[in-house]
Amino acid sequence: MACAIFFENFSLDTDRRELRRGTDVLAIAPQVFDLLGYLISNRERVVSKDDLINAIWQGRAVSEVALTTRLNAVRKAIGDSGDEQRFIKTFQRKGLRFVAPVRDGPGQTAATITGSLPSPVPAKPSLIVLPFANLSPASEQDYFVDGVTESLTTDLSRLAGIFVIGRNTAFTFKGKHVDLKQIGREFGVRYVLEGSVQRGGSRMRINVQLIDAETGNHLWAERFDKPIADLFDMQDEIGARLANQLGTELVSAEARRAARAPHPNSMDLYFLGMASVNRGSDPANLAQARRFFEHALCRDPANLEAMVGMAFVDTTRATSMLIDRTAPLQVVESSLAKILAHTPNHAMAHCLMGVVQIFTKRAAQGIAECERSLELDRNLAIAHAWIGLGKCNLGRAEETEACVMEAFRLSPRDNRAFSWMNTAGVAQSYLGLDTAAVHWFKRSIETNRNIAPFVYFYLAVALAHLGQTEEARAYVKAGLILAPTFSIAQFHASSPTDHPTCLAQRARIAEGLRKAGLPEQ
Repeated sequence: MACAIFFENFSLDTDRRELRRGTDVLAIAPQVFDLLGYLISNRERVVSKDDLINAIWQGRAVSEVALTTRLNAVRKAIGDSGDEQRFIKTFQRKGLRFVAPVRDGPGQTAATITGSLPSPVPAKPSLIVLPFANLSPASEQDYFVDGVTESLTTDLSRLAGIFVIGRNTAFTFKGKHVDLKQIGREFGVRYVLEGSVQRGGSRMRINVQLIDAETGNHLWAERFDKPIADLFDMQDEIGARLANQLGTELVSAEARRAARAPHPNSMDLYFLGMASVNRGSDPANLAQARRFFEHALCRDPANLEAMVGMAFVDTTRATSMLIDRTAPLQVVESSLAKILAHTPNHAMAHCLMGVVQIFTKRAAQGIAECERSLELDRNLAIAHAWIGLGKCNLGRAEETEACVMEAFRLSPRDNRAFSWMNTAGVAQSYLGLDTAAVHWFKRSIETNRNIAPFVYFYLAVALAHLGQTEEARAYVKAGLILAPTFSIAQFHASSPTDHPTCLAQRARIAEGLRKAGLPEQ
């Protein structure tokens, strides 16, 4: 069945589980929605009572009264009645049939729809965000609590490979005690997110829990305790932070599920790859991630997310290289161009294209690509950090740290945070602020011991300019263990920018490398 089906002025969206009259979403019970969907899906035949019971109630014993009640609810929702039967016609002792003309789009020709409703659980991970509970004594906080739920639902719906039940459907449970396992069965979702918001004096506390809808087990929990500022800004910030953290947790949960599968499918392999990426950017994790993405594409060559995942791995590898990065980045650029030609609104693909351009002397274009990715996904924290590096390569290094701090605001526990620290450190080195550069690079090393060699060399530069020559030489030696052929000549040859301001700044960095003992050739 198509994602959205139209009849008269109604539309039925089976992915978002929404029934609309015009632009208005109609609140209907889950079984009523399923009943309507089943009738539309099977409109070419008369559907018997037994068909409905098997499809909607999975064969459980259901009384005639219960079935009639659900059917009347369907008719009421779409403005039909047992007398008129404009949409649903009753055939005595035979069953029911949906008889109204059906379209694939508002202005398209009627199409024949065959098959049944989607399986109870979508192939990709599925989630419902229940309305957060307002634990504050003042009911006027409801608008803020509802805003957090709405913002989070919207943000999560942008995550790659995640299916999120629409906001209007989820809000039918507001203020109600619900059986989470029952919600999982009725909506066909694997996960339920619930939470609460409590205001006390000048602080706001937000608690959230991710629950496995099948088992009822708690998979993840988080608490935010923040001073109250502008409430609308807080809504956005809380939604962004939760979406970023929850995205990582869902990848982990799906990877655990996939690891137990005897025959993992393409998306299972994609999530296993992303779980490897999330464990860190050391060579072993990246190699394992790439193998999973390759296997995912063997199972399904059209798996776009696996293509983007592979591009992410290859970009990470190439940008960590000190020399000879141009050729691998050209390969990545070609792959990303094909992805964007097919799916022009893929946020991460635009971001990665921006990274490639920033590292190949096209920083202005790269910044524009990263900004485009943020238009598509405002919570893509990593894009802010790359914009910061792009500005550094345009001679605007003084603007970089603010971009990095925005990335941290959106995703303070991000598994890529060490690379953002490196970006801030590079900018401080360009500006000659050596003490600040040492701070950022040492924080990066503490966060991620599997550091790229350039971090050791840049840290050595800052220490050398501060007169700490012995420590600087130790870091150069550490860098040369990882990149034994690196030299000052190669540093000049590998410049990602030809901006005059940057070249003058890089001359000072080269002098620091010389002080720290890096060979000329």
